[in-house]
Amino acid sequence: MGRRTGWRRYRGGRSSGALRAVSGRVALVVGRIAVVGAVLCLTGVVSGTPSAQAAGPWGSYGFDADARVADGATSTGDATALAPGTTYRSSLPVDGRLYYRLDLDASSNVYVSVTAVPGSGTTVSATDGIKVSVQDANSHSCSIDTASLGTDRRPRPLTALGARDFSRAGSTRCQDAGAYYVLVERVHRAGSSSDTWGLELATVSEPGLKEAGATSAPEVWNSASPVPVTGEAVSRAGASGFTGATSVEQGVWRDDIVPGQTLFYAVPVDWGRQLHVTAELGSSGDGDGIVSRALVLSLYNPARGFVDDVSTVYDGSQRAAALKPLPPVAYTNRYDVSDRVSGMRFAGSYYLVVHLSEQVADRFGEGPFDLTLRVRVAGTATAGPEYVGESEPRGVFGTTALGGETSTTGNASAAGDDTAMRLLAAGGIGTGTALLMGLGVWTVVGRRRDGGAGAGR
Repeated sequence: MGRRTGWRRYRGGRSSGALRAVSGRVALVVGRIAVVGAVLCLTGVVSGTPSAQAAGPWGSYGFDADARVADGATSTGDATALAPGTTYRSSLPVDGRLYYRLDLDASSNVYVSVTAVPGSGTTVSATDGIKVSVQDANSHSCSIDTASLGTDRRPRPLTALGARDFSRAGSTRCQDAGAYYVLVERVHRAGSSSDTWGLELATVSEPGLKEAGATSAPEVWNSASPVPVTGEAVSRAGASGFTGATSVEQGVWRDDIVPGQTLFYAVPVDWGRQLHVTAELGSSGDGDGIVSRALVLSLYNPARGFVDDVSTVYDGSQRAAALKPLPPVAYTNRYDVSDRVSGMRFAGSYYLVVHLSEQVADRFGEGPFDLTLRVRVAGTATAGPEYVGESEPRGVFGTTALGGETSTTGNASAAGDDTAMRLLAAGGIGTGTALLMGLGVWTVVGRRRDGGAGAGR
């Protein structure tokens, strides 16, 4: 991956009564899903399907189906305001230089991730990419981040992050309340396609702390590489975008991937815990030759900020790519200058993004190819910082392990309907089944889908 000018561089059992209660919640949620699903079917759009998530020429990426439309402006005076905790859809022309506005207080850190999606089949160069910066009203830069396609030279989603971040020690810029501007620019080279790229912008706010703490990153942590997780793999289908990324926890996970595809998974990592991930590409019985950077494994934090990536060559034999040891999640990691340390600054869902180069198809066929993820979450959870308020979206800096409790710091845990939804998903009841149930056709589901709540591609 062409990376990068990092934004951190710029600075047991249940009683029958309990079961009946949960069953009631499940039935209520199913009914709600049925009503919504029926309405969506009548309009020809069912949430979660590729057509709903990625209408237009960017069908390879699963855009948030609930995203608002925000047209970028060529001048700050016309810039559309982005609300914290909200996701937006936009587009970026080949010579695009677009502004969006943030109205900020004087205490919250605010992050804006921008995912750019080139159209399938477009011609791109290694240096094609995007540049995202946040500026104050006097054009002073608060952060700068870039992402480019790199040597693969094939279209795929790119994500860069803008931030108004108070952890930049000694800086007096970007500290005041007021209007700030997100500038998204297309990095384009002659000979590349002039097609417009799709954009997904997601905003996250992090409240300030009740009490100020240490302002330096931990200097000592366990940097030894652990033994990879072993055992039988569980099937889990990756998602096509950040929104709805398939939840996985510690274990061995199995999926299929085809050349040119990018898959998204989310791993809950609590304060004090350490994430280790290895991605393996299975052997192929056909073809010959070598593809450099065939499989790329990237890690993004809960704000979709880049942490680290690793790749492997492919010659038809099985290959593995493991992320270098990462520090335990800690608030003070943000004071380090490197992405791979400063990025591990939040508890929450960390995104594993796996991409298989289109060039693999040229030498080894269209696949699908076997993909195995080995995920380890080591260490003991610790208490996190005390925030003065809630994040937006609410609870983004907390963790919910599969089947477990939600752990947050200053954020409310999910309950009620959310619990029922997780039980419904774990039972593998899809939207179509929910529709039938809501319409009165109650069917006993005799078998469970592999992977439970895994999102389909």
